[in-house]
Amino acid sequence: MKYLLGEKLNFDWKIAVISIVSTLLLIVDHYRALTANKYYDRVILYLFIPLIITTLIFRENPKEYGFSFGDWKLGIAFTIIGIVLITPIIYYLARGDSETRKYYGDLTAGLPWTTFLNLIGWEFFFRGWILFGYARKFGHEALWLQAVPFALVHISKPEIETLSTIFGGFAFGWLAYRTKSFIWPFLIHWYIGIFVILVASGFIP
Repeated sequence: MKYLLGEKLNFDWKIAVISIVSTLLLIVDHYRALTANKYYDRVILYLFIPLIITTLIFRENPKEYGFSFGDWKLGIAFTIIGIVLITPIIYYLARGDSETRKYYGDLTAGLPWTTFLNLIGWEFFFRGWILFGYARKFGHEALWLQAVPFALVHISKPEIETLSTIFGGFAFGWLAYRTKSFIWPFLIHWYIGIFVILVASGFIP
């Protein structure tokens, strides 16, 4: 009982801030509209706010959270390999799964910028802010820790996509961790987002 009542709790305050704020941002994104455009909301919530907290409250360089090109040579190589490997899988799923076609088939307007705005903050949030913030405390375990909320926020999307996200989130996290940059998983994710929509809409037969 003394461990429940008498032991002093000793939190890493930055871990606490990242955990609380990231959860609140996900909730706000789900329930509220900050602007008339959902894509702008996600840039504000997942890119601007974490960057402001990092620079003004943490007093740190965003580079420490993957906001750089990192090991760009390795990043380019893995990005190309990732796109080559994922393309036939995405094509097969986007063509063969009726739920995916229904969900993504009408989202061609504004490509590729809609997916850019939707994912640039998203990737920094998970593969930058949360991943590198947690990695200081939890090491490699941060790869799974950031993948869990990433998977959960996909629950309203097609089932086959949601089931894959715990593994996809880990893979994106590994790439960011390995290159010290969220840019490279963002580029792969951006490509996937565009390609799925084009295939699901029938633009790519």
